[in-house]
Amino acid sequence: MIVCIAEKPSVAKDIARIIGATASHDGYMEGNGYQVTWTFGHLCELKMPEDYTPMWKAWSLTALPMIPPRFGIRLKDDQGIKKQFAVIERLMQAADGIINCGDAGQEGELIQRWVMQKAGAKCPVQRLWISSMTDEAIREGFATLKDQGQYQSLYMAGLSRAVGDWLLGINCTRLYTIKYGQNHQVLSIGRVQTPTLALIVNRQKEIDNFKPEPYWVLATVYRDTTFTATKGRFTSKEEGEQAFKTIEGKPFTITKVEKKNGRETPPSLYDLTSLQVDCNKKFGFSAETTLNIIQQLYEQKLTTYPRVDTTFLPDDVYSKCPQTMNGLFQVKHAGQSPYADLVRPLGGKPLLKSKKVFDSSKVTDHHAIIPTGMIPTALTDMQRKVFDLIARRFIAVFYPDCKYAQTTVLGAVDDIEFKVTGRTILDPGWRAVYAKDVQTDDDEKKPDEEERTLPAFEKGESGPHQPTLTEKMTTPPPYYTEATLLRAMETAGKLVDDEELRRAMKENGIGRPSTRAAIIETLFKRKYIRKERKRLVATPTGIELIDLIREDLLKSCELTGIWEKKLRDIEAQKYDAQQFIAELKQQVTTIVHDVISDPTNRRVTVLPDEAEKKKKSKSLT
Repeated sequence: MIVCIAEKPSVAKDIARIIGATASHDGYMEGNGYQVTWTFGHLCELKMPEDYTPMWKAWSLTALPMIPPRFGIRLKDDQGIKKQFAVIERLMQAADGIINCGDAGQEGELIQRWVMQKAGAKCPVQRLWISSMTDEAIREGFATLKDQGQYQSLYMAGLSRAVGDWLLGINCTRLYTIKYGQNHQVLSIGRVQTPTLALIVNRQKEIDNFKPEPYWVLATVYRDTTFTATKGRFTSKEEGEQAFKTIEGKPFTITKVEKKNGRETPPSLYDLTSLQVDCNKKFGFSAETTLNIIQQLYEQKLTTYPRVDTTFLPDDVYSKCPQTMNGLFQVKHAGQSPYADLVRPLGGKPLLKSKKVFDSSKVTDHHAIIPTGMIPTALTDMQRKVFDLIARRFIAVFYPDCKYAQTTVLGAVDDIEFKVTGRTILDPGWRAVYAKDVQTDDDEKKPDEEERTLPAFEKGESGPHQPTLTEKMTTPPPYYTEATLLRAMETAGKLVDDEELRRAMKENGIGRPSTRAAIIETLFKRKYIRKERKRLVATPTGIELIDLIREDLLKSCELTGIWEKKLRDIEAQKYDAQQFIAELKQQVTTIVHDVISDPTNRRVTVLPDEAEKKKKSKSLT
């Protein structure tokens, strides 16, 4: 008998139907030589400190650092989990072979490997690796099963991540709670959580310490068009007034008219982060909400695997795209066909194949998020919004570039130069897919790229104008929103607008696309941050915690990004997992020594609304 193990009952049900395991039993399905069972996400976890030695149960500085000689796993303390695991264990002990049908990613690999280890499975194991849950994809996956050994480096990366988070999180949380939390509240420290909090706190300090300064902008209106002085800002009113007097009452002369035709390529397909960014900006969805919705769409077979960090498709997907496009053509929402008119112009000819879309070298485990071509029915409003973003982005990449004419006009009064820029769309190309709701990726359009048609100016023409000198104030950087925080996590805190550069920096981002939403939610639950409209604001406790931490290793995005890069290298077999863990053990030992040696009497203030944390802290000691 072959035992198949999936990550969720709903996924197991689909797999069982395809392979003919139609007889239902308690905790599994059977038929056609298969038994199909399931987990509920993580059934197992790394052992807690007290599982290694009773001495580690109490929170004590003398017990730190806690570094087990060998890490072990345990079953989660939950009756439902224990019952399901007993079924899995019985099936696996008697199995002739096992097929790991877990989610095709680092976390999915870890979940199922731990269950197999705990169940004492001895038989050969194969891996089902699919990027969508359609019947066709499942059948294809079963026809091309791989030996589990091919995914050993994926498992080692997941295991290294889990061990690293245990070492840093448990040791440093106890360390800071005992040393600085006055044992009144748990001060939670995490490998990704703390640098993310530091991003928010540092931005907030910039805002709080910002001192607005006045500046003056010189502009003039000529032929109903506003030209702005190219000198930029005047930092003193006197200097601005002097320039104003220089040009007042004198004719304005056009000195240069430059027209350039340009092209704007379609935006890239979605990876998880860019989808979360757009959903936050357009609909106000949290990162976690978007992840939950896209997971639902994946399980409903409507979109491909969501936990991805690439915006490319492999070359072999190209041949399947017309079929996907045909599925979108048939979609109906409330009696309307939202994509039919957009797909129709692409029919009757081969789809465009751009290197910006199809590049197998840029795809590892999974490709960008795209529709599967299955026709959705009975979507919720939130599901429909997310599906619509993915569908339109998929259609748009097969449209031609947007063509535009960029006009730059320079003018002058005496020696003071002025400029205005306008852009006229000549052929909308892919922009037609978005109609009025156009944005390129997730960056706001710059003011000087405003689409406006300028009057027909000619070099040498001259005439009267109305100058203005406007006083303005410098503004602080904006608060983070979930959208901008996700981008900052992706680039280890660096402000990067350029899409290609941002893509190149992903390897050193902090967290994985699939975990960033949970990290942000953890900061909310710990009451380190709160939301004011869309703005993320650090609480006094969050600010004090970051102020307490002097160890850059704990709060530096750059250093955490280096760790993330090493984890990716472990997955790619370019770095040794044992070395990663050894380095982390040494780093944790150093941090513990430095904090215990801190002679200051620093403490985190206990806030009245944190009485709940106080209770929790007592229960942990």
